[in-house]
Parts: sequence; structure tokens; C-alpha cells
Amino acid sequence: MNVVNTNCGRVAKLRMFILACRTIRDELQLAMKETGVNYPIVYVDSGSYPGRESLHRGIQAEVDKINDADVILMVLGYCGNSLMAVKSSNCKIVIPRVNDCIALLLGSADERKKKSQEMNTYFFTQGWLEHEKNILREYERCLTLYGQERTLRVMKTMLGNYLRFMVINTGAYPLDAVVPKVQECAQRLSMLYEIVPGSLRLLHKLLLGQWDEEFIVLEPGQEITIDDICMAKGPGSS
Repeated sequence: MNVVNTNCGRVAKLRMFILACRTIRDELQLAMKETGVNYPIVYVDSGSYPGRESLHRGIQAEVDKINDADVILMVLGYCGNSLMAVKSSNCKIVIPRVNDCIALLLGSADERKKKSQEMNTYFFTQGWLEHEKNILREYERCLTLYGQERTLRVMKTMLGNYLRFMVINTGAYPLDAVVPKVQECAQRLSMLYEIVPGSLRLLHKLLLGQWDEEFIVLEPGQEITIDDICMAKGPGSS
């Protein structure tokens, strides 16, 4: 049992369980250390699923296995609507109201939107480099297959309108494990490059039961809808 503060100000003893994307494992573990909570966790390897429908089925399968909890905390973004219609028959589900994990690590959907409105940006953390398909991994693969000149043409096509590489410094991993690789690739591909501070604010709120308007709270049997997802995207979001 764990004691949490609900958004109504009441204190309740609830059995908490976390379902999280492995991409943000480092940040989740740091947030748990900072908040002093120690909930059981199951990680989803989103990068190992071939498509959004497959990811949806994988997430729902993991939810269905959780029977000894009152609340499932989802440390996930909506990821191309992969959470659409996910539900638990037995547990309340709490989900940050963010479209993707980038917003979760920048601290808010508004900050995510602001960065994207500045210019089309490709984001990196150590978790993305280790657990997700990403442009750096594809760049290295193409170099081996095609050489530098053809690789540059392929990357230009793949990047499309992206103009900037951005490393999110969440404080959960050493920057020197990420920055040199990203910076070198940015230079070779003539991309802008920046490091920006991240924020674990939303993770702290999720773990501590501070579930206000920045979160979706689903009762047992209630599924996430398209309206919830559209609210998370906000006006003008892609």
C-alpha cells in the first residue's frame, strides 16, 4: 500500500502500479528516487513493435495482466493514438495529458508545442538512442551500406522538413553519452544543434497523486477516447 494525495485533497491508501515506456526508464527511476516512491514497474519496449496497432495490442496485453493494483500509472505519451481505447477492467488508469514522451520530458505539452513551433525538431535522450529506432542509428547503417555521399542524400530525404537536432538534458543520464554522437551527426547533415533543459515535473505529479487537469483519470472499465487525445494535442498541434 502507498499513501497518495488525490486532487480533491483527500489522503487515500492505494496500490499503485506503473506501466512505462522503456525509452524514459532513466527519467522515471530518477523521479522515483526524488519523490521517495517505490512502485512496481513493467516496461513496454515501444521500439520493438512494428506499428501503432501492434503497440496498442502490446500495451493492452500488459494492462490486462495487472490485477493486484488499484491504480495503473501510465508513463507514456499517446504515440500516434496507440493508447486509443486502452482500458482496465479492475484498475483506475492515470495518464499524463501529453501527446508524446517528448512533452513528458520537457515538462509540459505547452513547452513541447513551443519548441516545435520554433522549427521542426528531432529530439534525443539517452533512452531514445538506446531503445528506439532513430536517425543516428539509420545514419550509421546507411554509411556502412552506401558511403558518405549517398548517405547524405538518403538522410536529406528521411529528415524532410526537420531543421534541428535537440538533446533534452533531463539530468537522468550523462550528457557525454549522447552529445558527441548527436553533435557530429548534426554537423555532417548540416542540421542546427541544441541542448535544452528537461523537466521531471509531470513525472513527480503523476507519482505523488497530484492528478489535476494535466492528467486523464479513467475509472475501471472506462477507455481513453479520441476526445481525450485531441485535448492533449491542443489547438494547432500535429
